[in-house]
Amino acid sequence: MAKFVIAGRADCPYYAKTELLADYLQKNLPDFRIHKITQRPEVWEDWLKDVCEKNKWSHKNSPIIWRELLDRGGKGLLLGGYNEFLEHAQLYYDVTSSMTTELMMVIAQENLGAHIEKEQEEEGLKTCINPLQVWITSASAPACYNLIPILTSGEVFGMHTEISITLFDNKQAEEYLKSLVMETQDLASPVLRSVSICTKVEEAFCQAHVIVVLDDSTDKEVFTLEDCLRSRVPLCRLYGYLIEKNAHESVRVIVGGKTFVNLKTVLLMRYAPRIAHNIIAVALGVEGEAKAILARKLKTAPSYIKDVIIWGNISGNNYVDLRKTRVYRYESAIWGPLHYSRPLLNLIFDSEWIKREFVATLKNLTATGRQFGGILAAHSIATTLKYWYHGSPPGEIVSLGILSEGQFGIPKGIVFSMPVKFENGTWVVLTDLKDIEISEQIMTRMTSDLIQEKLVALGDKIHFQPYQSEHKDLVPHEEKNPVMSDADFLNQIPQTTFEKPQSLEFLNGFEGKTVES
Repeated sequence: MAKFVIAGRADCPYYAKTELLADYLQKNLPDFRIHKITQRPEVWEDWLKDVCEKNKWSHKNSPIIWRELLDRGGKGLLLGGYNEFLEHAQLYYDVTSSMTTELMMVIAQENLGAHIEKEQEEEGLKTCINPLQVWITSASAPACYNLIPILTSGEVFGMHTEISITLFDNKQAEEYLKSLVMETQDLASPVLRSVSICTKVEEAFCQAHVIVVLDDSTDKEVFTLEDCLRSRVPLCRLYGYLIEKNAHESVRVIVGGKTFVNLKTVLLMRYAPRIAHNIIAVALGVEGEAKAILARKLKTAPSYIKDVIIWGNISGNNYVDLRKTRVYRYESAIWGPLHYSRPLLNLIFDSEWIKREFVATLKNLTATGRQFGGILAAHSIATTLKYWYHGSPPGEIVSLGILSEGQFGIPKGIVFSMPVKFENGTWVVLTDLKDIEISEQIMTRMTSDLIQEKLVALGDKIHFQPYQSEHKDLVPHEEKNPVMSDADFLNQIPQTTFEKPQSLEFLNGFEGKTVES
């Protein structure tokens, strides 16, 4: 019996032609058998190198074909590539292939799609056996209470993916966490394998696949702005160390909250460099607030408003960009099908409302944290996770805080909210969007505070100096920053009312050990 192994790059047209010819031979020859192996294009070269080194072969292209010596054992006998297989088929079996180049290309793309789908199915089966490990930090925060029902509904990871949730907090929150575990179990969710608590720091993030970082709780104490910034470092350093040590190698970390979100994200990246590419900051909360304000003005539903872009500091000095925003299903003289939309700026004729009232309302919500409670925070985190795993709606712009690589002229090395789309388990920055250039004044205003926050937090700068624009406060919409920075807000509060983040107390509250700053 002749058994041939045909291996190739999933999108290779020559593999497609070889595969079709081999299928014909197997169907028509009783003693001819084939085994197929495909690999993703990005891993093909490494895979081929390993196979050749193992068998001491010399072959560099796709496909590679060898014959298994079933009657003798040992390693296979290398036949070669596409040309060698065609010559072998014609010489021994008097069969050749007449497949056109166009058909080769079509089948190659179908092979790639089938390979990706097979990988996803296999990953889904593995998940059913080993549930997705989801860890939630600061689990006593209100956002966690609202997040759990969404995660256990099956809407985020899918109804075929079982999850195990671990609630992580300090020892003082243990009794509350126990009651939260019982409530979660009462949901009787078909996707929830288990729910547990963790208050021992050394056990945190054990084999975690997903980590949700919420705002840590606070207690009242005199604190300066600079101390507030620096207090984020010990907890992020601790989390980074534990994630690198205990979490699964493919862990995804999502940072939510309403204070210093960008700063916490960039610090986690600093202290967990191995998975820095898988750490993101949630910006959909601010986007949701903006949509709700606009919807009330237009007397429509917030869900009908799409493509609001949040630039900059999610919890501080940012810019809400409405230039690409569109409104669907709007009741007016012009009416169209469900996919019909109109530019939002063409529907709000009162430009002064956008410049003043819209800006002031959003600034007030962001600065005071009003309406950004547990429900909005939980929904924003869950939606971002859903997009991360299953892709965002086609054609829709999503705002996301990620590490800048210089896109749109943003300085490198800071976490910045910008427009993206999610696909294939990751995100793509929408650098091809037209007419979204940002003026130098707005860019400086947004980046100045972020750079200073990072420098002050790491001790490279002693005092924080909020950016001061040389222009008047009221400027046209395109030049108006719609929110107040974290620093501006804190500087308006008397020093005796500062809230000290419980980061340092949090570390000492764990059972097992403390961590030095």
